[in-house]
Amino acid sequence: MGRITTRRPVQRVVLGEEPRRRVDTLAVEEPLEIRVNGAPLAVTMRTPGHDVELAAGFLVSEGIIHDESGFRSAVHCGGPATGGQENTYNVLDVSLSASAHLPDSDAARRFYTTSSCGVCGKASIDAVETVSQYDVHDDELRISATIITSLPDRLRAEQAAFDKTGGLHAAGLFTSEGDLLVLREDVGRHNAVDKVVGWALLNGRLPLRGLILQVSGRASFELVQKATMAGVPMLTAVSAPSSLAVELADRAGLTLVGFLRGTSMNIYSHPQRVWIDQAAGETVESTEREGVVHGERI
Repeated sequence: MGRITTRRPVQRVVLGEEPRRRVDTLAVEEPLEIRVNGAPLAVTMRTPGHDVELAAGFLVSEGIIHDESGFRSAVHCGGPATGGQENTYNVLDVSLSASAHLPDSDAARRFYTTSSCGVCGKASIDAVETVSQYDVHDDELRISATIITSLPDRLRAEQAAFDKTGGLHAAGLFTSEGDLLVLREDVGRHNAVDKVVGWALLNGRLPLRGLILQVSGRASFELVQKATMAGVPMLTAVSAPSSLAVELADRAGLTLVGFLRGTSMNIYSHPQRVWIDQAAGETVESTEREGVVHGERI
């Protein structure tokens, strides 16, 4: 796994047994400083790997770039250039084209994000909700409930680093037929989504029309915002959404699914994109405004 995982000694305690020493595999968490055209923009705590995708996805999420035309190149810097030490690959300088909306140079607009928070560095409440260039209200995605219920297991089956550590979030991009296009893991759920969005940008796939973004944790406001900024019409999560996430999804035209576990789910906004096939043996009776169908809170 390289720098994605590391091994550390631990003391294993089981009640009724003698404590014993063992080696445990941990998910790596390190800071990444993102620079734009040489100027510091953000520092995020992340799992190393796919750093260029992470930076590209972050820039999309913040409305700085909208497609591959705004992104020129990226290079890891630091290390040998600062005191002759080995390059830690924790500084990434991104070059943007003239079409990019360069961020304000005011230091108050720079970002610090932890592995648990993707909007911690916003300078004001007004800056939290970024306006997307992509309107998904008219996205014609239609997907069966049966396929949706299969997505968590399909995502989990591809989480190689999670198998070793048990400590990584995942985000995956799926087609309406349930085919996985890309999966990324990270200690931060927002970073995992940024890596997926960055992959899409670097491969010329934005906006992500007709696709589903599946995440391994809860559906927070920041994840809904990142999905809307990338033009994703549906976000599905195994755990709960927040009230603000549901409100944003409703306004943005995004279908938000939570508590996706086993054969049940809750649809919190725009349920018209989910059709109940014969295998499910149900019909959707709730209206889009009612928003909650199929499943109980756990």
